[in-house]
Amino acid sequence: MKKIALTIALFSFTFFFSQKNENYLQIGYHSMCCGTPSADPVMNYVNQFKKKKKVKNFEIYKQGGLGREGEFNLYVGTDGFSKTQKSKFISGLKATIDSQNKTRNPNSGGTVSFEETEMVKKADLSKARNLTLINKKTIKTK
Repeated sequence: MKKIALTIALFSFTFFFSQKNENYLQIGYHSMCCGTPSADPVMNYVNQFKKKKKVKNFEIYKQGGLGREGEFNLYVGTDGFSKTQKSKFISGLKATIDSQNKTRNPNSGGTVSFEETEMVKKADLSKARNLTLINKKTIKTK
């Protein structure tokens, strides 16, 4: 009987205190005339950060269908980071996005937007349409 109670308590503790992201960074991909820019630079940065800092769970959502030319948003969960990891991740992400925007074709290339101080809550995402969870298989590294 004690073993059953201990097992139930262990599973309950794991279930109730499992990591669940409540705060997300929003990255927007916008089109000028010829489609959106690639998400590869950001996803490569995410993978490098994940390997370097040994972050186990990266929760990333993609919201598509935001425009005629394939505009979309990415939402990256940040609750699994320590304060220093979060600040390093945000500064590296900002540098990656700035670099991508600087190398685009100004006449036809789309832009990537990112506000490091703006957080999106889980409740807001639950109301969003066309939202899909990106898993490890979807994230490509070169």
